[in-house]
Parts: sequence; C-alpha cells; structure tokens
Amino acid sequence: MAARSTTSTPTQSLHAFTNDALGTADATGLVERLKRGEVSATELTRAAIARARSVDPRIRGLATENYERALDMASRLDRKRSSEASGFFSGVPTVVKDNTDIQGLPTRHGSAAVPESTAAKTSPFGQQLLDQGFTCLGKSALPEFGFNASTEPAHDAPSRNPWNLDYSTGASSGGSAALVAAGVVPVAHANDGGGSIRIPAACCGLVGLKPSRGRLIDNDAARTLPVNIISDGIVSRSVRDTVNFMAEAERYFKPRSLPGIGRLEGPSGRRLTIGLVLDSLNGHATDAETRAATEATARRLEKLGHRIEPIPIPVADSFPDDFALYWAFLAFGVTVNGRQLIHSGFDKQRVDGLTVGLARTFKRQFYRLPGALWRLRRSRQDYAKAIAGLDAVLTPVLGHTTPALGYLSPEIPFDTLFERLTRYVSFTPLANATGAPAIAVPASVTGDNLPVAFSSWGVMATSRRYWTWPLPWSQRRPGPIFIRPGPAVRPVKGVKPLADRLHSRQPPGYGPGL
Repeated sequence: MAARSTTSTPTQSLHAFTNDALGTADATGLVERLKRGEVSATELTRAAIARARSVDPRIRGLATENYERALDMASRLDRKRSSEASGFFSGVPTVVKDNTDIQGLPTRHGSAAVPESTAAKTSPFGQQLLDQGFTCLGKSALPEFGFNASTEPAHDAPSRNPWNLDYSTGASSGGSAALVAAGVVPVAHANDGGGSIRIPAACCGLVGLKPSRGRLIDNDAARTLPVNIISDGIVSRSVRDTVNFMAEAERYFKPRSLPGIGRLEGPSGRRLTIGLVLDSLNGHATDAETRAATEATARRLEKLGHRIEPIPIPVADSFPDDFALYWAFLAFGVTVNGRQLIHSGFDKQRVDGLTVGLARTFKRQFYRLPGALWRLRRSRQDYAKAIAGLDAVLTPVLGHTTPALGYLSPEIPFDTLFERLTRYVSFTPLANATGAPAIAVPASVTGDNLPVAFSSWGVMATSRRYWTWPLPWSQRRPGPIFIRPGPAVRPVKGVKPLADRLHSRQPPGYGPGL
C-alpha cells in the first residue's frame, strides 16, 4: 500500500492558470491563436516565465532556467512569422528534461555526481523536438539518472505534485509533468526507460505516450544499450497535442521499419478487441482504487462498442527479475564508467543511495546478465504471440495510487526502497523491453485529490489503428477549470465529474487546472 501523507492540513493544490496570453489553452489551441494573430510568441513566453516564477519555488519542476534565450527566440519567431515561421508548434513554450543536451545549457542528469558545464551541441532528439518550433524555457528536474520513480533528488528539493503538494510527481520526467500540470507550459519533453513518461503523466493527470521503439530519433545513450529500452516523447494536457507532436515528428524523421501514422483527426468508429490485464507483471495485486478505475474504463469502452477480453499477463515469469537486473546493470555502468559516459568530472562518491544499491545488486548477480539479456530481447516475440488477435491491451499504469513524498526517497534503506519500487512500477517496463507503444490517460481522482490513470499498450509496428480508441478523449478545446486558488477543489457547475467526462465522447481537458 502506498504511503499517505500524514499532514493534518487540508489538501494543498497549486496551479498557475490565469487570464494571461496562455490562458487555459493546450499547445494546439495556442498554435491556432498564434495563426490568427491573437497572441504573439513573445507574449506566450513572457506569460510562461511569469507562471514559472509564480509556482516553481513550490513545485520545483525546473532544474535550469533559460528565460533570456527563450525570449530572444520568441522575438525572432515573431519577426518572421508572417512569411517563414517553421514548425507546427512555432512559438509555443516548453521545457526539456535535464538528461538531454541543449546547446548552451548544462546537463546534470539530476545528480550531484555530475558537474555543471554547458553542452557544446544539441542532442539528436533535442533537435527533433526544437525543430517543431518550441521555445525552450529551461531544463526540467529528474531523479538521479532517471533510476527512481519519484522526482526526489537526494541533493535537492523534490518536485511536488500540483494536484496535492504533499505527494510525488512520479518520475523520472517528474519535473516536466509538474510544470505541465501546473499550467506553466502546455507540453514538455519526457523520456521513458521503464515508465518515465507514463508514470509522471499518471501521477499528474496528463497524457503520456511512450512511442514505439524507433519511432523517434534515438539519442546516443539509447543507441549504445544492449537492449534499447529508452523512448523520447512529451507529456501533455490533451491527446490531440500528443497526436500532433507525433505527426510533426514523423515529418522530421520517418522510420523505414515502421508504418506511418500521419495526422489523425478523430476516432475511426471501428470496433476494437482490447485485452484486459488488472494485476501486475510481478504477481502483486493492484490496489483497490487503481483497479476500480481500470475496470470502469473497460466497462465504458464496452459501452462505446469495443470488445474487452481479460487475458493472462503477456510475459514470461522471469521478466520482472530480468528487467530489475538490467536496471541494476545500468546503474553499475554509470558508477563505473561515468567519466567516459557522462562527464569527465563525474564523481562516483556523490551518487545517491538508490544508484549505489542497484550497482551493488548487479555485482552480486552479474553472472545472470547474459541469460537476462537474451530473455529481454525475446520478450518482444513473447508479447506479440500473447496478444495476437488484439488491437490493444488495457492495464493500470501503476500498481497503486501516487505515494506521498518521502515514500520513495533515495535516502531510505535500499532494500525497502527496492521492494516499494517493484510493487509500484509493476506494469510499465514491459513496453520498454518489447518496444511496444504505450499511453497513459487520466481515469479518475482519489480522495486525496490525486489522478489515477489507465494505460493502453499497442502491438508492435502499430500505426493509425492504435490511436483510434483513445481519441474519443481528445480535447478539441480546453476543458473547464477545476481548481481555483486555495486548497479546495470546486467543480464547475453543470460539468460532469472527471471520471465521467474522460469516458464520454465529449472532449475533456486534462491537468489540475483543466
């Protein structure tokens, strides 16, 4: 069971939504306003900076500011907008996760072991992202090297969940998720090596897609892995923003090994066969609130005309242990080869307790690695066979609801933390090992005012068909405000509860303010 906050004070939520240039629009809505000349890129950037200065001292989503350069970029975009503006999202502010190089900004990977020095060039995926026209406000926070499932770096303050400040944002893209959920930016960069797009999306009430392996340009680290488990992407407040991001990314880089996606405009109306998995890959039972949210999603999908089929867990029994060993292997590699892999000034004496514990675990079990790698590579074929005849698989994102800050701190004893992490992150790693696409979408809200999400896993080489059933939840315009300044959550009169709106054909909004 996840830890609940022991505070006796009322639920504290925080957002930056206000009647400024950003308003309550998603990124696609801002693009439309930019095209109509209702707002400028400079106005959007100034609004985002003001919002960051207002809420980031509390939510701690930013690792590095880039305000002056962002304003310069916005000014240049405004000057050329009438004739040669480039990129679908030209002028929309965003942030980049602090494990991805952006020229002129430091990359510290959420670790005190990495000294601050500016990147000489932008990484391959960073360029693919920025070439869509985004203005970069800065770098977002993550736990050390992305190994944890809560953004609580040992050397710095934790990122706080805007829905309830006593709770985790998830990880490892937790800083990005906090900034999007709080309304600082409409979308933000995220990447995923075991759930790090989907987990913070689930915790913060956002949409988070881990794309198919190879769908986007790989960064250098992903290319060197014996099993490439890393995918880049974004977290957003609407399905349509994620759809448009993927369509624009495909214009920049079109993988030959995967079918095209193109730009989707709505659900196809096709009846799908969807597998249902409720309990985790490692045998732990899913908690009641998370299970109920997924079951409710399945029932509503049936009402929409889709066929739901409960299926066995589509993975070998050895998978949880194999993936855990691979996770430990990556931590061992960082501690031993940090100066070669990350920075010449890397100081392994300053890594946190989780990294140390994982590295020690690998040293005790290193002899198992060849077999684990073979089985992880094989998981792609096992998964494809297990879901043959299905269009998608519906699961929870996580084994239980979002924990309070401190429950997954890297400063607690390693054995305790490791056990907690394996119970919590008990669904997401399969999509990383197999390379399948997987998306997190909000489903309901707990009594602690925390979102609960469901996940859809796709089949390998998924194209347009995979997107057709999440699209009934894609907002055409931003939804109503649900959180006003102050601790209480006051629903807007006449608006259905979030759980009902998410499962209707009406376009909802996402995030604590949407």
